[in-house]
Amino acid sequence: MKRTKNFLKKAAIGMFLIIQTMERIVAQNAAGIDQATTEVKSYIDPVSNLIIAIGAVVGLIGGIRVYIKWQSGDQDTQKSLMGWFGACLFLVLVGVVIKAFFA
Repeated sequence: MKRTKNFLKKAAIGMFLIIQTMERIVAQNAAGIDQATTEVKSYIDPVSNLIIAIGAVVGLIGGIRVYIKWQSGDQDTQKSLMGWFGACLFLVLVGVVIKAFFA
């Protein structure tokens, strides 16, 4: 009977120590996750602005290439125009969606 009480006492102390350790680990992980979230949020605005700027440059290059095709009388102008316009639209929308998703 005495052995059972000692065992239960030791088991209770062991469980208490395990719970305390797990609580500290979870608290440290939560602090790390909060810090990572803050760092990611600080990069969102510059990255999305960069993506929008890249979309603008791609749009200018695409516009020039389509104009050159159009002036040379190429029959593939409309297909080229839709491809470049789609690429620019995609880049601009990605920049906006990234801002909206992480804001």
